[in-house]
Amino acid sequence: MPRDLSKSNAHWHKANTRLPLGVASNFRFWGEGRTIYVKEGRGARITDLDDNRYVDYRLGYGPAILGYAHPEVDAAAREGMQVGGVFALSTEREFRVAERIAKMVPAAELVRFSNSGTEAVMAGLRLARAYTGRDDYIILEGSYHGLFDAAMWYTPMEKWSQQGEPEVVPYSQGVPLGVRGFAHFVQANDANQLEDTFKRTAGRIACMLIEPIMGNCLGIGMEPEYLRAARMLCDKYGTLLLIDEVKTGFRVARGGVQSLHAVRPDLTTFAKAVANGYPISVLAGREDVMRKLGRGVAHGGTYTAHSVSLAAAEKCLQILDETDALDRVADFGRRLMKGMTQVLNARGIAHSFVGHPSMPGLYFDAKPPRNYRDWKGSDYAFYDAMAQVLHDEGVLCEPDSREPWFISAAHDDSCLADTLRGFEVAVDATLKTRAAEKVRA
Repeated sequence: MPRDLSKSNAHWHKANTRLPLGVASNFRFWGEGRTIYVKEGRGARITDLDDNRYVDYRLGYGPAILGYAHPEVDAAAREGMQVGGVFALSTEREFRVAERIAKMVPAAELVRFSNSGTEAVMAGLRLARAYTGRDDYIILEGSYHGLFDAAMWYTPMEKWSQQGEPEVVPYSQGVPLGVRGFAHFVQANDANQLEDTFKRTAGRIACMLIEPIMGNCLGIGMEPEYLRAARMLCDKYGTLLLIDEVKTGFRVARGGVQSLHAVRPDLTTFAKAVANGYPISVLAGREDVMRKLGRGVAHGGTYTAHSVSLAAAEKCLQILDETDALDRVADFGRRLMKGMTQVLNARGIAHSFVGHPSMPGLYFDAKPPRNYRDWKGSDYAFYDAMAQVLHDEGVLCEPDSREPWFISAAHDDSCLADTLRGFEVAVDATLKTRAAEKVRA
């Protein structure tokens, strides 16, 4: 049954008088009649203004790794308030958090903090350019590295006819077209194309930016062989490898995807799961590269290493490092995928999963995708229609098939039962709608 969204809708009309689209981020606007406003979040569930309650698989695009309003992390944050806030000076806790990160991630020899994933990647690209003396960079088609000009290029696959090369266009108006010349796009998991790109651009590539699991692209994971090939080619051509673990870091494993595949980057970025939702990000890497910061390379920010976020990060990382939280996250993800598979198999619906159990991507084709172009061959329209019904059934996923489902340590058996019930209803409703559309056609 459709939800009552009357209070959210009324608030949207009011908010739209002061906020563009009535929200603080474009991605929170789901349409005039479907945009929701959160009243509160607890554990793995959120409640909107109309008291609709949802099992949440967005988790703010991943940050709430332990669940909303986690008592230990929030208590630590309140302790951080006692420090006093922002000084434009450093505190002792910066070192302690950096020590924890270095313990969990061997490649994090030195650490700098920022406030968002975008800031961390911006700083990493700037640092790579300074260290190598080069301007260009390689980026994977379909990857996402934040909202800054150098990274805001994409291929609109929905318009691609699967013939020839798809066009690469700015993700937004206002991005200077001249910036495009620095970016070189390659398809994920194609080492031959990557090597050809290195040969064609010899001596020009400062770094390769790579999401080991593409967090805005179905959750497609990089194959271990591809990551190792990327490491080898970067070494061969004097390029820095920047593994962007803004979404995967401290989520898929204590040491990130890089630890699972034993690939050591020169630079790496983290953000989402560092502090269970408090704003903080990390740029870390090789000591000789990181020492360029402050010695020719600018980095800073008024709110960087805020006392509240640092305190939350210290506690969150301790829990992830010293407890079974990540094991529980992955176990729930595996049980969720198993339950979904049972529902879909019973109805003869071809599908597969990609990514990692902590952030799985559901893909409506029997053959899992290896790159962004494979998305075009899936039944993504089925997913997008199903997602609308899921919301009405109290299961909150991103209403776009290119987004994975994020799991937290707070997802429990009741969440699983409610999710699979809603999933079955949504699948059947979508099948019924499709059948009716065929009759009308």
